[in-house]
Amino acid sequence: MKRILILILFCCNHFLLVSQEDKIPFQPLDVFSLEWVSDPQISPDASQIIYRRNGFDIMKDRSRGNLWILNTDGSSHRKLTSREVNESNARWSPDGNRIAFVSSTDEGSELYMYWVLTGQIAKLSQLEMSPGNLTWSPDGKQLAFTMFKAQNSPVIVKMPKKPKGANWAKPARITNRLKHEADGRGYMNPGFTHIYTIPAQGGTPRQVTSGNYNHSGSLSFSPNNNSIYFSANRVENWEYDFRNSEIYSVDIYSKKISVLTSQNGPDFSPKVSPNGKKVAFLGYKDKSQAHQNRVLYLMNSDGENRRIVSQKFDNSISNISWDKSGKGLYCTYDEKGNSKVAYITTNGKISKLADNLGGTTIGRPYASGSYSVANNGTLVFTHTRPEYPSELAVIRDSKPPKLITNLNEDILAHRVLGETEEVWYTSTFDGRKIQGWIVKPPFYDASKKYPLLVENHGGPILNYGDRFTAEIQLYAADGYVVFYPNPRGSTSYGEEFANLLYNNYPGQDYNDVMDGVDFLVQNGVADPQQLFVTGGSAGGIMTAWMIGKSNRFKAAVVVKPVMNWISKTLVADNYFGYANSRYSGQPWENFDTYWKFSPLSLVGNVETPTMVMVGMNDLRTPPSEAKQLYHALKLRKIETVLVEIPEASHGIARKPSNLISKVAHTLAWLKKYNFKSDQ
Repeated sequence: MKRILILILFCCNHFLLVSQEDKIPFQPLDVFSLEWVSDPQISPDASQIIYRRNGFDIMKDRSRGNLWILNTDGSSHRKLTSREVNESNARWSPDGNRIAFVSSTDEGSELYMYWVLTGQIAKLSQLEMSPGNLTWSPDGKQLAFTMFKAQNSPVIVKMPKKPKGANWAKPARITNRLKHEADGRGYMNPGFTHIYTIPAQGGTPRQVTSGNYNHSGSLSFSPNNNSIYFSANRVENWEYDFRNSEIYSVDIYSKKISVLTSQNGPDFSPKVSPNGKKVAFLGYKDKSQAHQNRVLYLMNSDGENRRIVSQKFDNSISNISWDKSGKGLYCTYDEKGNSKVAYITTNGKISKLADNLGGTTIGRPYASGSYSVANNGTLVFTHTRPEYPSELAVIRDSKPPKLITNLNEDILAHRVLGETEEVWYTSTFDGRKIQGWIVKPPFYDASKKYPLLVENHGGPILNYGDRFTAEIQLYAADGYVVFYPNPRGSTSYGEEFANLLYNNYPGQDYNDVMDGVDFLVQNGVADPQQLFVTGGSAGGIMTAWMIGKSNRFKAAVVVKPVMNWISKTLVADNYFGYANSRYSGQPWENFDTYWKFSPLSLVGNVETPTMVMVGMNDLRTPPSEAKQLYHALKLRKIETVLVEIPEASHGIARKPSNLISKVAHTLAWLKKYNFKSDQ
């Protein structure tokens, strides 16, 4: 009896110690401990789910991901293979007995097959390049995928033969292409992406498309297994008609390609109905404006009788897939900063199935996420809240979603995160309702005053929302109330709202952000004497614009900005895409407008101490843009520093250590001007 009493007392004391644990705010090194779910795929019979489990490698400073599988009720959670390599793109066979997937090492990527009943694994391919858009044929006998096929560079000169053993410079890069580099990739080797098929039991890939065109979108087999539907831009002037794409079908045996659409604008993501009579796809008629909603189209499999299904729906539709009956499609959309999974009938009636899709953009709270549906309608999707990155959630029989994973319990159960709160306020410019969020510091005390940090989102045709964000949690952990708004130009509020920046950027989005600051000050959330501002990309543009029009901020951190639309437009990797969708004409045709909306035009007004930050390999907002701001402020003797992140592209936070570095530099700069930091 005494031993039992001692055991009970020990257990009670242990529980008391655990329950009274002194939790701490989110820490910089916690970033390396985060994990998140992506690309969940439910088996046809709804019994199992395979997904990619993502995390960070602290030794190699990069993201990694393996395939994991579990039962739909969350039980029997296990790694698919014993291999410690990157795995992705898992797809169930139509009968649910096999899983095809891609396994990648530093040497390359290959197709693999997993047999569900036996657990056996086999490599199917020997590929020259990495495969994408992996798709099963309905009979389970073939796999289709896309893959890049290299070509030789144009030959302009022939160098003389160098002496044996000589160490000459590397050969010159030669290009004659409109698009020849991409941020995060660097120089693009010449060549084109084509569609291939391979037997499901393995063998030699067979190329089924041809010509000097790219075929890089999603694929959809016809029910008879003979044709593949895809999107591409196969017009003669495709390089310059770059916003256009059409829906095509290719006979995989004869390789005959048929074009099914002809609209001026992007038509993409074709999905063949279960009976093969209809093809659904996404697109819009191009008006060359800042933003247009992606709408759902339906047509006969031969391209006839095309019509818009989502005519009355005022948000962009993404990620379509047919239901088993062929009476409608599943899809996703963003609404007021929250991503949804929905069902839309072929008559256009849309029903929301799930909220809170997303959580795969770990740094900042952007829209993301994916889903899949079993034959009986059981739905699995990536679910997020501000308290955690994406987890697996399952919806059965119209019941509320059930979370079946908790990948971050080991770290987040021991942390106190800043509380996220939605706010709405009124624009002083035109009375529109503007949405934003604040994240309060852990252990927030409403009786105290806190410094306010404005975090402007990128895009600008994107949206922030009520999603997990490591960067903003780190700002909050340092004692800031962080405000991140969705001003005009943001998506998820209808096409008209997102298009308010057409020929007007930056414009009244500045007023929207400042109105939010005033709202928080008036409501006692923010200390008016301790205002700070930051943002990256389009958020960097807005930050530079704000300090050029207002001296209310104690300090600013301008990250990877555009300072001069004239110089940026013809230097960036997407230099050919700005004219007419952002401003009318090319820079030399509309010089005054390009300059009018350049933050550099306001630099003579700046008095705010400003840190300027950029990745040294950034091709989207090149370092020369950041240097223009830094050099101008130095010449004006305004307090400033330039932070250049080595080997970082536009996505500075792609390496987790750079995410930490970006936040650490920002906080160190703000601390110099934050009189609360020493208290």
